[in-house]
Amino acid sequence: MLHFLSLEYSQVVLLRQFREGRLQGVGQCLIREYRMVCHVLRGEVSRDFFEGCRAILVDKDKNPKWNPSRLDLVSDNMVNHYFSKVNDEEWMDLKLPARSNLPASSMAKL
Repeated sequence: MLHFLSLEYSQVVLLRQFREGRLQGVGQCLIREYRMVCHVLRGEVSRDFFEGCRAILVDKDKNPKWNPSRLDLVSDNMVNHYFSKVNDEEWMDLKLPARSNLPASSMAKL
């Protein structure tokens, strides 16, 4: 889904996702992915998802106007926002049931 974001933006966000995700279990990764999708859909940091949909599905001009348009314009604050809990009472964080009976092999490995 994040491939609809501008290449510059998605490179930075996905690189962080891969680096952190390889050190965490599936549950933590699912929560992170959920938060990322929530922030994409809210469009607070970037409306690139909607711009990509417009360019491909609505106008079909295949000419999205990405914002930010260059990698050097992507700030750490912008990237950090995607990994934070949504700060809105109407958006609940993903809560997974506790599973204490999982084998050690189900945990993430380095």
